[in-house]
Amino acid sequence: MVKKTFVILVVLLMAGVIAKAQNNDYNVISTAVPSMMIAPDARSAGMGDLGVSTSPDVYSMHWNPAKYAFIQDDLSVGLAYTPWLRKLVPDMNIAYLAVSKRVSSKSAVAGTLRYFNLGDINFRGDDNTDLGTYRPNEFAIDLCYSRKLGDYWSAAVAARYIRSDLTQGVQNYAKAAWSVAADIGVYYQRPVNLGSVDGDFSWGVSITNIGSKMNYSNANSKSDFIPTNLRLGPTLKVNIDEFNSLAFSIDLNKLLVPTPPIYDTAGNIIKGKDPDVSVVQGMLQSFYDAPDGFSEELKEITLSIGAEYIYNNVFAVRTGFFHEAKMKGNRRYLTFGAGLRYNVLVIDVSYLVPVNNKANSGTNPLEGTLRFSLAFNINKWGGNTKLERVD
Repeated sequence: MVKKTFVILVVLLMAGVIAKAQNNDYNVISTAVPSMMIAPDARSAGMGDLGVSTSPDVYSMHWNPAKYAFIQDDLSVGLAYTPWLRKLVPDMNIAYLAVSKRVSSKSAVAGTLRYFNLGDINFRGDDNTDLGTYRPNEFAIDLCYSRKLGDYWSAAVAARYIRSDLTQGVQNYAKAAWSVAADIGVYYQRPVNLGSVDGDFSWGVSITNIGSKMNYSNANSKSDFIPTNLRLGPTLKVNIDEFNSLAFSIDLNKLLVPTPPIYDTAGNIIKGKDPDVSVVQGMLQSFYDAPDGFSEELKEITLSIGAEYIYNNVFAVRTGFFHEAKMKGNRRYLTFGAGLRYNVLVIDVSYLVPVNNKANSGTNPLEGTLRFSLAFNINKWGGNTKLERVD
């Protein structure tokens, strides 16, 4: 039998958090396919992993699909690459392909493919027997429709298929898991007057990965929630002059899955709620089931703050900060990024720097790695072949 510790290790690596034993200081929420929460594009990653209300681009599916209705390019194709745990594993990575297309002046469609490659892993049995080398992987396919509801509003729905194959069928007790999920999003964007300068104000809210639980076992074992997530926040963009603009954004995130309760030695719940509930009940329960009450619920909210400076719609510089409470994983890091647009090609890179890189503190698997994303934008909507400002 493949050692169960291998599967546990894989899940921890994907989450990017070394989970501590449950005690009064740590109560980390875990889900299946935590890779679904990883920012796919370097632009958003350079701003502290945010994007629910930033200006629309081809990678909007992950953040808020409602933004596609306001995208200015008729056709966009994006490809992103993220090394993962590169200091430990040389061939683990995430690839992301995105395509968006306007279908009218008020609506757009988009599709994405996410592929998480865990690299070549040698499986061994309990007696250390060599069971062969395999390549565990996960992937997700998304489709969405986004439509304007007025001059400043839009909404979207998205459907998603997720498949996770961690054990590659090496033993009969394990199998590939799958789920079907949906996203919903709302986006608001309008020009504003800021005294001597003008600008744009936007805000967005989305709930992603509303879907069925996943089961990795052929036995009648417990299924795991997927990372249903609530994301919301505003963006204010200031047009300093004809060539310079500066945008500030904030994202708040909360997992809508049950918080682990505290058990006694006999396995009975002494604080918190039973996590073995339906998906809908789990979403509702996630707002009031923390063992330490409302104070712990607040700690389950992660904060991202980011800024983006753009010069002449050609060159961009970005920075951001991500904060997660110590009790919920302790990830805290600064991000930096840059972007360059040449004709129809957009190139973005980002870099992450942990600010709590100490022994026994939460770190991020992207530490010390560059992330890359490309976008190819064709703007000929309404007969106009000139590239319009998309920042």
